[in-house]
Amino acid sequence: MMGVMASEESRTVTSPQIRTPEAHTTTEPATRAWATRLLVVGIVLTALNLRPAITSLGALLEEVRDGLGMSGSVAGLLTSVPPLCFAVFGVTAPRLARRFGPAAVVCAGMVAIAAGLLVRPYTHSTAGFLAASALTLMGIAVSNVLMPVIVKRWFPDRVGSMTGLYSMALALGTAVAAAVTVPMTEALGGSWQSGLAIWSLLGVVAIVPWIPFVRQRGARSAEQPGARSAGQPDGRSAEQPAGQREHARVAAPALRITRSGTAWALAVYFGLQATGAYVTMGWMAQIFRDAGVPAGTAGLLLAVTMVMGVPLAFVIPRLATRLPHQGPIVIALGVCGLAGYAGLYLAPAAGSWAWALLLGISNCSFPLALTMVGMRSRTSAGVAQLSGFAQSTGYLISIPGPLLVGVLYQHSGGWSLPIGLMTALLIPQMVVGVLAGRNRTVEDEAAA
Repeated sequence: MMGVMASEESRTVTSPQIRTPEAHTTTEPATRAWATRLLVVGIVLTALNLRPAITSLGALLEEVRDGLGMSGSVAGLLTSVPPLCFAVFGVTAPRLARRFGPAAVVCAGMVAIAAGLLVRPYTHSTAGFLAASALTLMGIAVSNVLMPVIVKRWFPDRVGSMTGLYSMALALGTAVAAAVTVPMTEALGGSWQSGLAIWSLLGVVAIVPWIPFVRQRGARSAEQPGARSAGQPDGRSAEQPAGQREHARVAAPALRITRSGTAWALAVYFGLQATGAYVTMGWMAQIFRDAGVPAGTAGLLLAVTMVMGVPLAFVIPRLATRLPHQGPIVIALGVCGLAGYAGLYLAPAAGSWAWALLLGISNCSFPLALTMVGMRSRTSAGVAQLSGFAQSTGYLISIPGPLLVGVLYQHSGGWSLPIGLMTALLIPQMVVGVLAGRNRTVEDEAAA
């Protein structure tokens, strides 16, 4: 699939090297194809690394709590660290990308992920574990924000398919980590430290494809005249002269993004779906274990929830880019979430596979949100600013959720109140998702 996609898109990607005029005609097509394929590999490997740090911990949360002496409230704080780091570090990603180039920042992010995953199991303290987790999550945060930027810049006429590929790889990494962490830990001698540290190897592999792009701070993108605008669902180019588009991309004047109602709706939607996702990744396996489901099966159920994102994360962005309004998809995903939480409340063990399936469908709000980020702005500069604003603000909104779930769980002695909270949050999520799905761009709203 990647080879076909790369060959189709090689005509839109510019060479990563500066060539003399004599070499231009003979070597540029081959170099473009090579660069495109390598970039696609880098995007896929990056996506695979963006969730194992979280879902592997969710699968072993009970063992980590026992090993480090954590209370339920502290464990809730641990599950709130990801959105906190994504909010704090994600907002710096656009500025870092302007200074060093997005590829260099993503490469540094992969280094941070690998280092943090290797160190954190062996810190032997809760504070050290949190600090090393923060290093890993810093790398994830900047990569989260810059993936839509890279897709918009190098693949402007393939936003749906490339976002789908990236989201599918992200879901695959999430599901695999959830499914194999427990059995892999047992195969490594039963040490939870080894079971968590092994995922650093995937981060090391993801560094390699980005190295040739690190020095391309001023590399031209594929945003050429005639390229399809992701903000136009019917595929029409933005009605803007080529020179003005180039100037907008290079000079990158800052939008007054806070004046856009769509940007705020997208930020709140991002925050509420992130709340549900991180509660699921951090606590769902524990919900099933408390209901009498064996630990290995609980890990598989979490994997089922995550693996639903593999096919749907590829289908939903492609479908979303073909619709003038993404509201119907928002509603369908929200209804699946309501049904899944109702099942967890009424019969968590009896219908566990069905609830895991429904919540997995609901969690595909994440690739939909990423797709809408690419569709609600005309240029890669606008996408960078919208992505940074929506993700950083959204993750700030999501911080209290996992922590509050841990507190409610500890003080109520059960899961009724936490599940009730998550069910209630789905209603405003659907409302703001419908508002964010309207066919408009943040540039128009910010200038109005």
